[in-house]
Amino acid sequence: MREPALVPRLRPFTSTIFAEMTALAVKHDAVNLGQGFPDTDGPAGMLDAAKNALFGGANQYPPGPGRPELRAAIARHRLRYGTEYDPDTEILVTAGATEAITATLMALTEAGDEVIVIEPYYDSYAAAVAMAGAQRRVVGLVEGEDGRFGLDVEGLRAAVTPRTRAILVNSPHNPTGTVFTRAELEALAALCVEHDLIAVTDEVYEHLVFDDAEHIPLATLPGMRERTVSISSAGKTFNCTGWKIGWVCSTPELVAAVKAAKQFITFVSGGPLQPAVAYALDHELPWVDGLRESLQEKRDRLSAGLADAGFTVRPTAGTYFVCVDVRPLGFTDAADLAWELPGRVGVAAVPVKVFTDHPDEWKHLLRFAFCKRNEVIDEAITRLRKLV
Repeated sequence: MREPALVPRLRPFTSTIFAEMTALAVKHDAVNLGQGFPDTDGPAGMLDAAKNALFGGANQYPPGPGRPELRAAIARHRLRYGTEYDPDTEILVTAGATEAITATLMALTEAGDEVIVIEPYYDSYAAAVAMAGAQRRVVGLVEGEDGRFGLDVEGLRAAVTPRTRAILVNSPHNPTGTVFTRAELEALAALCVEHDLIAVTDEVYEHLVFDDAEHIPLATLPGMRERTVSISSAGKTFNCTGWKIGWVCSTPELVAAVKAAKQFITFVSGGPLQPAVAYALDHELPWVDGLRESLQEKRDRLSAGLADAGFTVRPTAGTYFVCVDVRPLGFTDAADLAWELPGRVGVAAVPVKVFTDHPDEWKHLLRFAFCKRNEVIDEAITRLRKLV
């Protein structure tokens, strides 16, 4: 029997670098610093809350918008930024931030609409825009002399057309680790207001910012509360990426539209996990402060090791990731080195160019994840030093 044809717009998304690199890492027993998830569990109180909910009977469908105690906890959490959301009409619980982004784009864009995407971008963004039937217009970050990746405000302004409907913003930013400044976000907000654009903000690393960096939700800026769909999740904040509990905060009209799309994707998810996340948002943020301090130390630990191995290390102000320039090691394309590393020294990483529409502009960069135990980072560093 002939295999059915793939939907043309999804054909480029049939495989991911993560699956391929993980398979290569397993084959060579490599330390996998390509995958961006932690190798330790979240706070014990949260895990106990999940166990209690699981054995307490919370195993059937939760309410469509999410359990009320979780929506209330999310509303209290957003108050820390000075934004108030009605838990009954302005918050929606989703199967992680990835679903939230996809459902938002499916709900709020149509065929012929354009969505501005900032590259490098998390790999699901391009697929989500395609599934919505929209078109993406890509604007790259600017690599400064100090190595920081900054927002190209003039490039964003030039990308806006009469068909532009939304802009997808990720800060703290994966894969570069940059955190947009207040000035950058104010310029972005002014652009959205001027052109009546919807901002879809991916804020999953909101608590994982380092040094003097500050996470500023775009919705807190003038004119943005009513046009921003703010998205976050528990996965990165509480080391529970496998739980897939995310949320959307926005106006009643926008949340209702996203819910209409979401209910036909997963309907609901994570019934016994939702009370645990509610507990964590209310009680475990001090644990998150310790996590942030630990990750900052891990960033420094891995960055120093990468520099010793001959890479030029780019600064990272947040997330799990640090990017390096491979050219000092004699490579012009980081992908060539990425495919060699597992077999050559037993370490896996991801080339940044796979997150872009303009790979030649980003081919010198390789991304490593530092959200691992210290002994794992140290072993990776020992292996990478064999490159020099």
